[in-house]
Amino acid sequence: MSTKTLKQFALAGLLGLAALASQAQPMGGHGRHGGPGGPEGMMPFGRMERMLEDVDATDAQRKQIHTIMAAAMKDMKAQHDAGRKLQEQGMTLFAAPTIDAAAFESLRQQRQAQHEAASKRMSQAFVEAAKVLTPEQRAKFADKMKKRQARMAEHMKQAEQKRGPKPSQ
Repeated sequence: MSTKTLKQFALAGLLGLAALASQAQPMGGHGRHGGPGGPEGMMPFGRMERMLEDVDATDAQRKQIHTIMAAAMKDMKAQHDAGRKLQEQGMTLFAAPTIDAAAFESLRQQRQAQHEAASKRMSQAFVEAAKVLTPEQRAKFADKMKKRQARMAEHMKQAEQKRGPKPSQ
């Protein structure tokens, strides 16, 4: 297998694993059940279980990946809490009698740094989890993600057609 193919599989696996935690956003992302990332307030473990079933993960692999993702989600909860504080600071700045542009810029930079830290932490977890799976499992998962993305694109296209054209601005 070529280096290019291996890189594509690695990227597809990383992107696929990113989908597992797509609802675990540090700055107020919410899962389907109201909490950040799902009913447990963390990550949609049901989605992860389905992915692991789809690739025929062993019990040992499942346990390792659960441990990796649970640790990442614990770290992400701290990120989420810090993000909430930054959001509150932003609202205080917005409601102030005098607008402080420098303070807004400082807050923007803090939020940017927080997003970067969260992204780095999740990427680390995805790489660790991807290493637990075999190349064949990652390829199988990448194929499923590609098909899922195509279905999502078609769904979005149909939804846009139902809404009709956007009003001109």
